[in-house]
Amino acid sequence: MDEKLYSAFTVKEIICNGDTARLGNIEKSVIGEISLKIYINGTEYASLLCLNQLTEELALGFLYSEGVIDTTADVSSITYNERLFAVMIDLVPGKAVERCESLRSVTSGCGKCFTYINPLKDEKFLPVPSQDSFPLSGILHSMKEFERRSDIYRAIGGVHSVLFQHTACSVFNEDIGRHNCFDKIAGVLLKSSKMDLVGRGMLFVSGRVSSEIITKVIRLGVPLLVSRSTPTAAAVNLARKYNVTLLGYVRSNAGYVYSGEERLLPGND
Repeated sequence: MDEKLYSAFTVKEIICNGDTARLGNIEKSVIGEISLKIYINGTEYASLLCLNQLTEELALGFLYSEGVIDTTADVSSITYNERLFAVMIDLVPGKAVERCESLRSVTSGCGKCFTYINPLKDEKFLPVPSQDSFPLSGILHSMKEFERRSDIYRAIGGVHSVLFQHTACSVFNEDIGRHNCFDKIAGVLLKSSKMDLVGRGMLFVSGRVSSEIITKVIRLGVPLLVSRSTPTAAAVNLARKYNVTLLGYVRSNAGYVYSGEERLLPGND
């Protein structure tokens, strides 16, 4: 595994034997974290706490989720400075960041202090138009496969994971923040010119679905989101308003449908 993703520490392990507990020495890997700076046309735009992986994709996806860019054609150049942990992006002439958008610092815990959808960019957040249907049995099978894919989580822990699945494309990634995972998905799809697949795809996430997570799904235009954990009330309201099929607590062969049940097909594949 890439050593830039973690650090090794000598720690004390709690060892129990019956009613007796003692401490022993052990080397333990701990997940890494960087503060990734995003510069637009030479000015710092955002600082993201994240895993040092897929940094350019994360920056592109974040700017797409925020409505700053719509396609990679809006970007004239992008480079990653490993020493500074900084992604340097130049936009094409005529494309600029609005002056009212100040520097944003986003934590790994999804702690952004924004309204649910930025009113200055609400024209970029539209109800998901897809009328495709998805077999419930296929969703449950895909969730089981998804839960087995998290190599970093099994080896070290401390990360969330997200999967975008389409018959023609599968994109999986892990990060210390759920929102980073979604932005990386967007960035990978942008860089690989596969954004046309989103309307018929599914997203799977290991953690909680908050309002800021569902806004990223709405911006992407993916019709179905499946979580192993719970959505918040705000996320459910947004999913219903913007026509996203939202499933939560999907584990083994059970779960709950919070919105968009008309897209789901019972029975076999």
